[in-house]
Amino acid sequence: MILQFHSRKALIVPRIKIATLGALACVVGAIAVVCVLSLLIPDRPFWAELTTVASITAAVTFPLQLTLCLRNEALREVQKELQHALSHDPLTGTLRANAFVTSVEHAIDRRRRSNTEGPDGVMLVLRIGNFDEIGRRYGPQWADTLLQSIVRIVHSSVRYGDLVARLASDELGIYLPGTTTENASDICERIRTRIDETTFTAGQERHISVTVRLGGTRVGDQADFQALREAANHAALAEEEAGPLLFRELFS
Repeated sequence: MILQFHSRKALIVPRIKIATLGALACVVGAIAVVCVLSLLIPDRPFWAELTTVASITAAVTFPLQLTLCLRNEALREVQKELQHALSHDPLTGTLRANAFVTSVEHAIDRRRRSNTEGPDGVMLVLRIGNFDEIGRRYGPQWADTLLQSIVRIVHSSVRYGDLVARLASDELGIYLPGTTTENASDICERIRTRIDETTFTAGQERHISVTVRLGGTRVGDQADFQALREAANHAALAEEEAGPLLFRELFS
C-alpha cells in the first residue's frame, strides 16, 4: 500500500508543478494586460483590479492546467501500452517477429555506423521439436505453459540488451549483439542445462518430455535477417545428426 502511494505521488507531483507553472504564466499574462489597461485608463483602481484578475486567473487556470497535464500523461501511457501490445507477443511477452526483425537490423546497423570494434553478434534459433505433439497430447494450454517456462529460462540465461522473440509457434529467435560464437555457445549450454534441470508437468503431475534444439550463425558483413534465420534453423535441425551445437558461418 505504501509503495502504491509513493508511486502515485511520484506520478502526480510533477504534473502539479507543471500545472502551477502554467497557471503562473497565465497570471503573469493577465497582470500584463491589466498593467497595459491601467496605463491607458489611469483613473481606474489599478491594484484592486490587479489582485482580482490574478486571483481569478490562478483559480481558473490551475485546475485546467492540471487536468490537461494528467490527460496528456494518460494518453502517453495508452500509446505506450498500445505500442507494446503491437510489438510483443501476448503469450510470452517476447518481441513479435516483425518487431524482432526491425530491432535486429537496427542494432546491426548502429554497431556498424559507430565503427564498434568486435563482432556484430550471433543469431540463435531455439526450436521445441515436439511442441505440436505436446499440444495434441496434453492440450494447447499446457503447450503454451511450456513455452512460457522456456521463455523465462531463456531470459534468465541471456544478457541485458539481448533480444528474444517468438518467430513461430514452436520457434524462438535470440540475437546476441557483440557476441562471439564461443560466448554464444556458453549461453546455449546454460539454456540447455536449465531446461534439463527443469521438470515440466501438465496437470496431475504428468511429466512432459521436451525436445529442444538450438542452432546459431555468426552475423557477417552482409547480414540479411531471413538468411540468418535460415542458417540458424539449418544448424538447429542439423543437431540431431551432428550432436553438439553447430554454428554455421553463413557469411565469411
